[in-house]
Amino acid sequence: MLKPGAKVILSAYAEKIPAVASIQETLQEAVDLLAGCFANGGTLLVCGNGGSCADADHIVGELVKSFRMKRPLEPSFLASLSQDGRGVLLAKHLQGGLPAVNLGAQSALISAMINDVGGEYVFAQQVAAYGRRGDILFGISTSGNSENILLAGAAAKAKGLKTLGLTGRDGGAIKREFDLALCVDANSVEDIQDLHSAVYHAICAAVEYQFWGK
Repeated sequence: MLKPGAKVILSAYAEKIPAVASIQETLQEAVDLLAGCFANGGTLLVCGNGGSCADADHIVGELVKSFRMKRPLEPSFLASLSQDGRGVLLAKHLQGGLPAVNLGAQSALISAMINDVGGEYVFAQQVAAYGRRGDILFGISTSGNSENILLAGAAAKAKGLKTLGLTGRDGGAIKREFDLALCVDANSVEDIQDLHSAVYHAICAAVEYQFWGK
């Protein structure tokens, strides 16, 4: 259940950007899905190719550390840190975070997979290794047809993960095969990626509010 403040954040993005307004209902579903995953101890696995891989890094950065709000540490962790000198230092500088991993950031593993097995399996292999029931795979593809992301989605479903997609054009295969797909109304790669930035910023801001907003 989204907090009123989280809905206000999504509405603010929708007012600024018509393409966000057109998917606002699905956007709320995505935020609700992600918030539930994190609340239950799950992890977000994000993947994309090229510019979408950079977007995956951006999403991880907004979730693992503070984005727009102060994020106090969980009280029991803060108390444990405060028992010695180094812990006191950490207690002053660490922030609350949400567990998210960019599957495109593992360069040695990815190059080994490309060389030994095939590039289309680089994300699916990581889902097989890291994924746990209750986690979410977040696949970003401007066309919705990136084979390595579709294969990762198949692996995710087999392991009991939910699948969330971010696409453009007609949504491609991701729209049919993933549990939930956010498809922005644009056709060129650069226009799609511009809108993707607004969509995932709205998601990250609303999810952050779910945990730290008052």
